[in-house]
Amino acid sequence: MKKIILIGSGGAGKSTLARKLGDKLDIDVFHLDKLLWKPHWEMTERAYQIEVQNNLLKEPSWIIDGNYGGTLDMRIESADTIIFLDRNRFVCIYQVLKRVKEFNGITRPDMQDDCPEKLDFSFLKWIWNFPKKQRIEIIKMLENVPNSKHVIILKNKKQIQHFLESTV
Repeated sequence: MKKIILIGSGGAGKSTLARKLGDKLDIDVFHLDKLLWKPHWEMTERAYQIEVQNNLLKEPSWIIDGNYGGTLDMRIESADTIIFLDRNRFVCIYQVLKRVKEFNGITRPDMQDDCPEKLDFSFLKWIWNFPKKQRIEIIKMLENVPNSKHVIILKNKKQIQHFLESTV
């Protein structure tokens, strides 16, 4: 495991797992939320998103967390390990509400500067609809991943903890 991507719904725990895995494996972690947003919650242009990710993917090792479905295929192609946090939507919403409480009005460490955490109904709606929309697309993509790549699907806190403990 030298090139790892983490995908899943908002609030699934991607950034937290990425940090823990990065510390354990001594691999640099890149949070797409930090790289692909401009200050004040302005999204970067698609060409820039592709350029940033192409540069990252050339590195010998990395952990990249974030969905960004429009460029997911390029990350899957370059990764040797794909971790999908397939968490229950209620857990994800709870985690986001907890995160908003902790970072309300300030920028969390894995986010671009000047993007303060806030309660955003459209984001909660996206999480709620994730199982019916993005999850289905992700599962289809993962079904077509070559056997040479390691696909890991983690559904709950216990599985995530076991994965972390068993990773060397």
